[in-house]
Amino acid sequence: MAIQVVLLLWWAALYPGLFSRDSVLYLSHTVAGPWISDHSVLYDSLLWLSFRFTGDIALVTLLQTTAMAAAITVLAEALKAMGAPKRWTTGLAVLLPFLPPVGAFSVALWKDVPFSICALLIAAVCARIAADRSVTRLRLVALGLLFTALGLFRANGFLVVILAVIVLLVVLKEQRILLAVVGVAASAIPLMLNNLVFPHVGIAAPTKTYVYHTAFGDIAVAFAEHPELFDDRDTTLLASVAPLNRWTKGGTCYTINPLIWRANFSWQQADAHAGELLDLWRRLLIKDPGEVIKARLCRGSIAWKLAEDESAMGGDTYRFSLLPNADTYVGPGKVTDFPGRAVVYSLRPLSDNLHQVVRSWLDLWLVKSVDWLAWRGALWSYLSYLAVALAAWSLRNRYVVGVAAIVAGQQLAILANISAQDYRYMASPIFIGFLLLPLLVSGAWRLGTARRTELEPQTAAS
Repeated sequence: MAIQVVLLLWWAALYPGLFSRDSVLYLSHTVAGPWISDHSVLYDSLLWLSFRFTGDIALVTLLQTTAMAAAITVLAEALKAMGAPKRWTTGLAVLLPFLPPVGAFSVALWKDVPFSICALLIAAVCARIAADRSVTRLRLVALGLLFTALGLFRANGFLVVILAVIVLLVVLKEQRILLAVVGVAASAIPLMLNNLVFPHVGIAAPTKTYVYHTAFGDIAVAFAEHPELFDDRDTTLLASVAPLNRWTKGGTCYTINPLIWRANFSWQQADAHAGELLDLWRRLLIKDPGEVIKARLCRGSIAWKLAEDESAMGGDTYRFSLLPNADTYVGPGKVTDFPGRAVVYSLRPLSDNLHQVVRSWLDLWLVKSVDWLAWRGALWSYLSYLAVALAAWSLRNRYVVGVAAIVAGQQLAILANISAQDYRYMASPIFIGFLLLPLLVSGAWRLGTARRTELEPQTAAS
């Protein structure tokens, strides 16, 4: 209840929610058409239903606060059942919604919010499995539903599922075949819906540029750093999509935004030449695989590197958009308009005083000095691994490692396909890592106590 109350204060202060260019697209292509599966059809549908029946989108963010409060509570209780210190775990769970990375995020109109809620619940199910070292059918069903939801809420969700299930297959000793079946089904269902079902019900497939934009980003990085790898045919191909100086300027490994979100980059031409561009990308991968791998590692640094690279273009962390209305994000006429857009995508706090307090509190957390601690997932991922490793060792319970399976899945999946240094891509590992801090301390304490106990007889004998 306390967690929900705090999140409701965030909701009232930032009503109807924080939004960005993606948020505008979610609703505009469902209301004005055509429906496109480039984001999450499930999340788009939730926004459409809220707008259709209430004339606003605040119902979605309200539901997000409730779901987030429930997920934090469920995970905290599961960790306590597994052996985490009860008082400290409860205290951190109550503290968590006060922090902007949780509070402001919970009221953001992003598909990543329900995705992260599902990730927290997956960690909770794994903690329950570790608590009594039992993989029941009910828990497998819960994992299957939550894994499926990951794929429905985010395009790379199926990769996260595959990687997390692999970790669980290594850790768990029972029901491995059923777990593998659950993992295959959960990762396949979203792909089947996107490729086989949605096109037949009038939901268009995403553009080729949207699907392959990270590969195009790899090409830009290679062209900017090693233009000698490109012959005349290659440069002619690139020039048909955007001026060559755009490929050079867009060749920052940290983000693809300076390449594809500029007026002189033609999405239409990129779609028309997508096959040729992919052939070029494959040739680069064969000719100089290190260059492509380096670009992917750089773009995925939000998950691996403790601090942002302020000296490089695109190396800074993106947290939230805090502009007052939709057109400040997308610009007039750049997204299909619809009746009511100007209202629903405008910040309308339920309390101006509360809004000022929340904005002041949020501003304190947006300074560069706390970026590594509050907004990047690398530190918290590593702390999660350390916490479950120490707890598994001290409790003699290997199943504890499974709690961090979803963290590993997200961290590894980002290497495969990520577009920019966006905080939201690694939000749930931050939350999970924070809640695992008491387990980390207690695991280290138990190991230290056990070591001292072993040394006492030796000391007495000497």
